[in-house]
Amino acid sequence: MVYSIAWHFLRDRAAAEEIAQDVFLELHRSWRSMQSAQHIMFWLRKVASRRCIDVVRRRKAHRETGLEEIAEPTALERVQDTLLSSYLERMVGSLPEKQRILVVLRYQEGMEPEEIARILDMNVNTVKTQLSRALDLLRAKTAHRLHPEWSEST
Repeated sequence: MVYSIAWHFLRDRAAAEEIAQDVFLELHRSWRSMQSAQHIMFWLRKVASRRCIDVVRRRKAHRETGLEEIAEPTALERVQDTLLSSYLERMVGSLPEKQRILVVLRYQEGMEPEEIARILDMNVNTVKTQLSRALDLLRAKTAHRLHPEWSEST
């Protein structure tokens, strides 16, 4: 799950592995404060999400075009249409950081907005609004790509 969040957010296998190692090392250090299995899951998602955002913020340049170069691990591949899968990966990868992590947690990890809000210390309505904006942005980018003449006439 930790690797999955990192990989789907960053699309960089080495960075995802490094984040996963760091998160589990931190879990080991914080083990005594863990209260239940649910607390551990919550904690892992929260720390993994924050580490992903931190990595992106530290990078000087965003490499949106590099997503095509990295193949998705076969164990995680769910979409049978590889062209559609690649296109969706690029579109999600082009979202701003906060919207991207929200989309990954909601649609890749299957988390509810209430869970996401707790993990990212956000208001539930803010999560819903940002998810809606992210989906609107993805729709607009897709429409622009499929019908460039539509954006020229507006």
